Amino acid sequence: MYLSAESIYLYIILVVPALVLAIFAQITVKSRYSKYSRIKNSRNLTGAQAAMNVLNYYGVTGVKIIPIKGTLTDNFNPRNNTISLSEDIYYGTSVASVGIAGHEAGHAAQHAENYFPIKVRNAVIPVCNIGSWVGIPLALIGYFLGIQGLITIGLGLYAMITVFQLVTLPVEFNASRRSLKVIEETGMLADGEERSGAKKVLTAAAMTYVASLAVSLANLLRFIILLGGGSRRD
Repeated sequence: MYLSAESIYLYIILVVPALVLAIFAQITVKSRYSKYSRIKNSRNLTGAQAAMNVLNYYGVTGVKIIPIKGTLTDNFNPRNNTISLSEDIYYGTSVASVGIAGHEAGHAAQHAENYFPIKVRNAVIPVCNIGSWVGIPLALIGYFLGIQGLITIGLGLYAMITVFQLVTLPVEFNASRRSLKVIEETGMLADGEERSGAKKVLTAAAMTYVASLAVSLANLLRFIILLGGGSRRD
């Protein structure tokens, strides 16, 4: 494969910053979580209680809240209607625990309300899974066989990973907004450093999704540069 000087330059100025952003986002979220997981909330509220408060606020019922192993392994599974919180979050009474638990409960509220971006993301997942497995191999086959159509189809399938990352952003941002809204309106955290800390933790977590989108775009660009110019010519 031949790369022109222009292609190499474009690769460097777009791909490298995306990778730097991803590293920075991961460092930031770990740093803020570490800081605010050591600051106890004045209400002595656990993460499990905070998640339940958010569910109650939005009138969501039938959702289980359980502890799981690991750190920052928190998630909501709509298939069994379960919020799984890492033990530090589930049992913890820190500012970070309240914010993160509330975020996962926000996802449960989204599903209960049939939040539209959730529907879009779910619709994209099957194609995204296919694209992640066969997109680049198909494009490579097209490149070496000299079939432009296969290159286009392969890159199009691979691009669905980027589409998935894009539609994930409003879902994650909205879940954080729901959590912060309940924190403020119900007084789960005291005004000042506690609420500010929860917001900082959730904002840092959201930035990891922005970084994932940037990396996905960069990878897509990388393959477009390598393969998108046409089939191989010996």
